[in-house]
Amino acid sequence: MRQHVPGPEDGGVTEIITGLYLSPPEFLVLLGALALMAVRWLPPAARPRATIAAGAVLVPSVLVLGAVGVRWQLLPVLAGAAAAAPSALSPLLRRRTGRPAWRARWWLALPGSVACAGLIAAGPVAAWAFPVPVFPEPSGRFAVGTRVVQWTDPSRPESFTADPHDRRTVVVQLWYPARESPAGVRRAQYLGRTEHEARTVSDALAREAGLPGFLVDGVPRAHTHAVFDAPVTGGGGRFPLVLFSPGSGGVRTQNTAWAEELASHGYVVAALDHPYDSAVVVLSDGRTIRTRTTSTGDRAKDDESAAGWTAVRAADLRFVLTRLERLDRGETPGPLTGRLDTGRVAVTGHSMGGAAALQAARQDRRFDAVIDLDGYPHGPASPVLHQPTLALTQAITPETDPRYLPRLTGALRRSTTTSYLLTVPGAAHLTFMDGPLYLPPVPSAVGSLGRAESPHVVAATTLAFLDATLRRTPGDLAGTLSAYGDLSVHHPDDRR
Repeated sequence: MRQHVPGPEDGGVTEIITGLYLSPPEFLVLLGALALMAVRWLPPAARPRATIAAGAVLVPSVLVLGAVGVRWQLLPVLAGAAAAAPSALSPLLRRRTGRPAWRARWWLALPGSVACAGLIAAGPVAAWAFPVPVFPEPSGRFAVGTRVVQWTDPSRPESFTADPHDRRTVVVQLWYPARESPAGVRRAQYLGRTEHEARTVSDALAREAGLPGFLVDGVPRAHTHAVFDAPVTGGGGRFPLVLFSPGSGGVRTQNTAWAEELASHGYVVAALDHPYDSAVVVLSDGRTIRTRTTSTGDRAKDDESAAGWTAVRAADLRFVLTRLERLDRGETPGPLTGRLDTGRVAVTGHSMGGAAALQAARQDRRFDAVIDLDGYPHGPASPVLHQPTLALTQAITPETDPRYLPRLTGALRRSTTTSYLLTVPGAAHLTFMDGPLYLPPVPSAVGSLGRAESPHVVAATTLAFLDATLRRTPGDLAGTLSAYGDLSVHHPDDRR
C-alpha cells in the first residue's frame, strides 16, 4: 500500500502549511508583525510585555528566514513590522530610562496603524496569489519514483542548428511505481534535478509568460511526492507506458501532478524536453539550451512553423518510444529493464504537445491510444487515426478560435476507432497542466475549477480513458467522462 514518503522538509522550516500558503517561520513572522502593530492599542501596563512577546516570536523567525531565504511575499510584512516597531518599542525604552511614557491620541495613531495593517495583509495575499505549489497526494497504491535520462538520436540531424555533426538530443523524465522509501528520504525537487536547474527553468518559464522571475520565486522551492531514483516496486509486473509532450515553450515537468498520479496507479510516464522548443533545457553536461521558436504574428507563417515544430516533436516521441523498448529489453542499462509493457503505450501532450501526440500516433502504430490536452491539431490531417483518442478542451467558441473545433472534431470523426471529445466547464488552457497550483487564480488564465479540482479533473478523466483503452478495464467510460463536462463520442459507424 502506498504511503506518503516524508523528507527532511516535511514539517520543517520550508514546508508550506496547506491553506495558509506560508511556511511555519513565515506564519510566525506574520503573527509577530500583527502583534507589534496591535501593541499601540493595548492598555499602557500591558504594552511592554506584549512588545517583548512579539519580538520573541518575530526576531528568531526572521533569522530563520534569513538563513533559508526570504520570499518577496514577506517583504511587505517585514516593512509593516518595521513601521510598527518604533511605536511598540517607545514605551519599553522610556520605561527603562525612567522618562514618562507618551501616547499619541488615537486619531493620530490610527492612520499609521491602518497603513501597517495594509502592508502586513499584503504578505499573505501575495503568498496566496503566487504560492509555493503544494502537490496533491497521489491516490494510487504505489509510491512514486522518478529519474531523468538523456538520449541522442544518431540518425537524426539537429534541425535547429547549423552544425552538420549535431544530432538530436532529448531529455526525458520518468515517473514510475516505486517501493516505499525509508523515512527521511528527500522528495524530488520540482522543475529540475537540482535547485539550480529548477531556478533556471522557473526563470525561463516566467520569461515565456511575460512575468518578472521574482513573482514565481516560490515555484523552484517546491518538492513533489516522487523520490529520485527510488527502487522500482517489486512483483515483477510490467507497467503500461504513457509518453508526454509539453506545450509550446513548456518543459518536461509541467504536468508533474498528473504524472505522479498516473505512476501511483501503475503507469510509467515518460515526459520530454524538446531542445530549442522548450523554454530551457539543461543537459547532463551542464549546457543550457534556450528556446528558438517564436511567433511572427503572420498566421500563415506561424501555421507553417508550428507544423514543422510539431513534426520534430512527433519524431522525438517516436524516438523515445524506441529507446524505452531498448531499455526494457536490457540493451541500455536501467532499473526499469523488464518492467515496461511496450505493447500498451499511450502518447499524450498539452497544447502543441497534443498536436505532436496526434501526429506521432498517425505515423506510428506502436502507440495504442492518444490523449490531447487542449491541443490544436497542427500539421497534416492524414493519415487517419487508428487509435482511440481522448481530447480534453476548454470551452471554445467560434469567436475565440473559429478553426480549432472543426479541425479537431474532423480528426476525431475520421478515426477508425471510437474517440471522445470532452469540454470541461470552468477550464482554461493552463488548467491542463500544473499552472493552477502556483499561478494567481485568474479564471481567464487557469480556469475557475480551483487549485485542488483542476489536477483532479485532468487525472480522473485521463486515468479512466487509459484504464479502458490500455488495460481493457470494464466499465462505462462515456458515463465516467460525461460526469466532468460536455462529452461528444465519435464512433466509426457514425461516418456511414
